Amino acid sequence: MSQESRELRFAATLVEFADTLIGDFDPALHLSRLADRCVEFLGARGAGVTLLEANGRPGPVVHGARQQESVRELLEWEQEAGPVHDSLASGRAARAVHLASREAVTHWPEFTAAARRFGIAAAYAVPLRRRETLLGALSVYTPHPPSGDGGLAIAQSLADATTVGLLNHRAYAQYRQLSGQLREALASRVRIEQAKGMLAERWGTTPDGAFDTLRQYARRNRRPLDQVARAVVHRVLTDAQLRADRSGPA
Repeated sequence: MSQESRELRFAATLVEFADTLIGDFDPALHLSRLADRCVEFLGARGAGVTLLEANGRPGPVVHGARQQESVRELLEWEQEAGPVHDSLASGRAARAVHLASREAVTHWPEFTAAARRFGIAAAYAVPLRRRETLLGALSVYTPHPPSGDGGLAIAQSLADATTVGLLNHRAYAQYRQLSGQLREALASRVRIEQAKGMLAERWGTTPDGAFDTLRQYARRNRRPLDQVARAVVHRVLTDAQLRADRSGPA
C-alpha cells in the first residue's frame, strides 16, 4: 500500500469510527474493528480494548475478529497489571515499554512473562476518553521494541474517534428513547381527548364530566387512564361498565 493510499485509508477509518448514528449499531463489533485497525496501521501483533464497569473496575475485554486468543489472555492479565491497568488508573496514555527491560519486568512481572511467551516485545495503551468521560483503554502489542511515539499517536487518534462515536451513539440512543416516550405521551393524550369527546357527545355532558368518569373507572379497576381511553375509543367498554358504582356527577 502506497503512503498516499495508507493516509486515505486512515482518514476513512477515522470517519468510520465517528459515524455511529445508526439504529443497528453494535458496540462490540465497533471495538473489535478498532483492534483490527490497530493491527493494520501499526503492524501490531494484536490489540484489544478493556472497558470500565459502572463501578470504575475493569470489565469486559474486546479483541479483533482475526486475532489470536492469546490477545484475550493478555488483556485479562492487564486488568491486574500492565499498560492498560496504568492507563485506566491515570486516564492517560501509557507509553510503549520494551518488555525485556528491567522497568517492565519489575513493574509488571506476570504480564511481562505472559507477553514475551507470546512473542510480544513491547506494549502500550491509550485511553478511550472524552473530556471527563473515561470508557476504557486500548492496548497494543507489537513484535518489535518501541521506536518513538508515532505508534502511540496513531493509536490515540483511533481511540479518540472511537470514543466520539460511542458517546455520540449513546446520546443518539437516549434521544430516540426520549422521542419515543414523547410520541407515546402525545398519542395517549390524543386518545384520552378522543374518549372524552365521544362520551360527552353520547351522554350529553361536558368533557370534564366525561373525564371524571374515565378517571374514576381507571382508579376503581387499577388500570392506566390511557388503557381505559383506548377501550372507550375501540368500544370495548360499555356505558354500564363505565358508570357502575360511580360516585359524583357524570
